[in-house]
Amino acid sequence: MVNLPDAPGGTGPRNPALVPRAAPGFGPLRRLLRQRWFVALRAFTLFALFWWAVSVWNGNPLQLPSPARVFTALWKLVASGEIFEHALISTTRLLIALGVAIALAVPLGFWMGRSRRAEAFIDPLVELLRPISGIAWLPLALFIFGVGNTLPVFIMVYVGFFPILLNTMAGVRQIDPKLIAAADTMGVGRRALLRYVLVPAALPTVMVGIRLAFAASWAAIVAAELIGAPSGLGFAIEWYRQLLMTPKVFAFIMVIGVVGYLCDLGLRALQHVLTPWSDGTGLQ
Repeated sequence: MVNLPDAPGGTGPRNPALVPRAAPGFGPLRRLLRQRWFVALRAFTLFALFWWAVSVWNGNPLQLPSPARVFTALWKLVASGEIFEHALISTTRLLIALGVAIALAVPLGFWMGRSRRAEAFIDPLVELLRPISGIAWLPLALFIFGVGNTLPVFIMVYVGFFPILLNTMAGVRQIDPKLIAAADTMGVGRRALLRYVLVPAALPTVMVGIRLAFAASWAAIVAAELIGAPSGLGFAIEWYRQLLMTPKVFAFIMVIGVVGYLCDLGLRALQHVLTPWSDGTGLQ
């Protein structure tokens, strides 16, 4: 005799014939509805519907064009290649600025994380400059560097420097002292300690700082290019705003979001490659 599992509530054996079964053919549909990309697609669809409703209610396409007008403008910019040109220029500036910020902030963060004297000497200056927005330096930077590539790169380096520095310091401070003590016991030199102990242990937190720096720098580049650059996504937004071509302004704003999202995906992939032992930690 086969023992049947008790029914809920302990009322006795449960008859398999009475157990509700999922309708045939609905399993794949339910799995599809739960897919991450499909959930994101639903969110974008709802956002587009809300955007369309607000544009109809507003009734002024110059202030708020409909999604159809914006996507038409976006298609024309893609077909002409103009949008790729500006996106490539802005992305190149961002990569240069992040490289400079990393080269400056990571060694300084390791030094401050390992030396209390260095932190006591440098930290007051860092805390004095960190609350100042990068946008606040635009008038002075425009006077010093003029209109060109240097100004937006300078603003992005300034904005991205502090997240990387602070996260590097935090990563060094969070290293287990037992690891350093064990390395000292085995007579490991400073270079080997840095390469095989300090850098791998602090790298996950450093990568979080780089992603935070990217987000802050990408937001700042738009404001910097609005004023101090002859090209780039921010420049294109201001240019078409002056020409009252609002659909193209919205198209470039959408591109800023898409490029930022794709770059962040790349940084996530790099984070998983460089620190596979720390998956699930830091920003997701």
